[in-house]
Formats: sequence, structure tokens, C-alpha cells
Amino acid sequence: MTQEFAVSVGRETLELIMLVSAPTIGLALVVGILVSLFQATTQIHEQTLTFAPKIVAVFVGLLVFGPWMLNSIAEFTIRLIGNIPGSIR
Repeated sequence: MTQEFAVSVGRETLELIMLVSAPTIGLALVVGILVSLFQATTQIHEQTLTFAPKIVAVFVGLLVFGPWMLNSIAEFTIRLIGNIPGSIR
């Protein structure tokens, strides 16, 4: 295994992590901003109001994007395992 190969595998891994986590993090961000705007306009500062909608949004995001996420991770894993014989030399 060469140093370039290890670096490329690490880079691909980080790219996949960012790509797969982006939909759920993006949904949580959007819902958090909307809840913050709602709290600022209504002067309601309830702690559970900030967390409950974000949790629901993340679960909905996982239901919608879950199959794509799982497929992307599985393809990467299969490709990585398939490259093992070539990286041993």
C-alpha cells in the first residue's frame, strides 16, 4: 500500500461522510433557523421547542434519504473491499 493510495482512500472517505450527512444536517439547520425566527417573533423561549422539531426533521430526512445513504455507503465499501488485493502488492 502506497502513501498516495492511503491518502486517496482517506479523502474519498471524508467526501462520502460529508455527502451522506449533508441532507440531515441541512434539514436540522433549516428547521433550527425557522424555530429561532419563530421564537424571536413571538418571544416564546421554550427549550423543548428548539429540539423537538429538529429531531422530527432529522428522522424524516433519514426516512427520505436513508436508502440513498445506505446505497452510497455500501457501494463505497464494496469498492474498498474490491481494492484490497491490489493494495497488498
